[in-house]
Amino acid sequence: MSYADAKKEYEKYGIDTDKAIEKLKNVSVSLHCWQGDDVRGFDTDPNKPLTGGIQTTGNYLGRARTPEELMADIDEVLKLVPGKVKLNLHACYAIFDDENPWVDRNKIEPKHFKKWVDFCKERGLGCDFNPTFFSHPKCDPLTLSSPNEETRRFWIEHGKACIRISEYLAEELGEPCIMNIWTGDGFKDIPADRLGPRERYKESIDEILSEPYDFNKVKPCIESKVFGIGVEAYTVGSAEFALSYAAKNMDKCIPLMDNGHYHPTEVVSDKIPALLAFFPEIALHITRPIRWDSDHVVLFDDETKEMAKEIVRCGGLDGKVKIALDYFDASINRISAWTVGFRNVQKALLYAILQPDCLKELQDKNNFTKLMVMQEELKTLPFGEVWNEYCKDCKAPVDGEWFEKVEKYEKDILMKRA
Repeated sequence: MSYADAKKEYEKYGIDTDKAIEKLKNVSVSLHCWQGDDVRGFDTDPNKPLTGGIQTTGNYLGRARTPEELMADIDEVLKLVPGKVKLNLHACYAIFDDENPWVDRNKIEPKHFKKWVDFCKERGLGCDFNPTFFSHPKCDPLTLSSPNEETRRFWIEHGKACIRISEYLAEELGEPCIMNIWTGDGFKDIPADRLGPRERYKESIDEILSEPYDFNKVKPCIESKVFGIGVEAYTVGSAEFALSYAAKNMDKCIPLMDNGHYHPTEVVSDKIPALLAFFPEIALHITRPIRWDSDHVVLFDDETKEMAKEIVRCGGLDGKVKIALDYFDASINRISAWTVGFRNVQKALLYAILQPDCLKELQDKNNFTKLMVMQEELKTLPFGEVWNEYCKDCKAPVDGEWFEKVEKYEKDILMKRA
């Protein structure tokens, strides 16, 4: 079947595939740099294990070891994905050299990210940012909620430095920077005090956000989690904490939901409209949990499609919903992991845009019989042809044509890395 034939099939349901393609081309999705090097970064010993609730499994060949290698790998991904891309950095990806020697995380400055700004400018990318509250000797194991004043002060200063860096990224690249605050603070076993750490956590975030910034340029987020490795019994930044904080401080931060950070029976697709009933903006980290926050590569699966549908139905494509990827799989080719996940988020968004407006009307009229029939019929429309047309329009390879490029890059580049 050709695209022209597919277009006619969608027209029977009142859907204009050309308009859908044009709409998606303007939707920004943030590509996470940490898939390329297993969340190692460049500011600590790369041979030490990850700590603070972060773990990457697998030892596939070709992990990026330097900023140059990571940038080259990202460039390869950019050739393989359609749509509008932003870059997403963690603070631990600061670049140090003879001109700008190493400093600890509480002392990092915009100049340590100038090479990333140059990289983004040359490729027309915006950039999001994340403080790195893990894999550092100053995790005791708590950070912003620590009872140790020196520890807490170190991480508050780190957060403030990240506010300044985020504003620098926004000003240099001309796009708002989403700056996400997440920590793995918590306890392995049943705590004796649940309130104290949360009060300290709140005070620490208050102080971080007291750093002057333009909320039109920097969008700080508060991200929750249900539990993590080493903090199985209690997480300071729970869903209730994060949402309550964001609700009380809507003039200076927004909530962020990672769909791996909830109980297995919870779905973020249902939470998106719930939050948008109260918040003018929200942010998402899209991943694929298997039993827990295991950060598997995003698939074109039911929940990813449902999340995309809610983003579209709620008007999230106009900027109300900030979309980013967040996973790290070291068991497979990392370029492929990046590419598969990004393309699947784009697929899900296109699939959602191609849903007809009449579905809502059927629901409002209690015509659930026809609603079910139509929802099922839509599943077998020739979506693949529309997706391939979108890829061609974006000058990206269609399905079936990109993986051989990854295999060649692995043979020519990745296999030569020690």
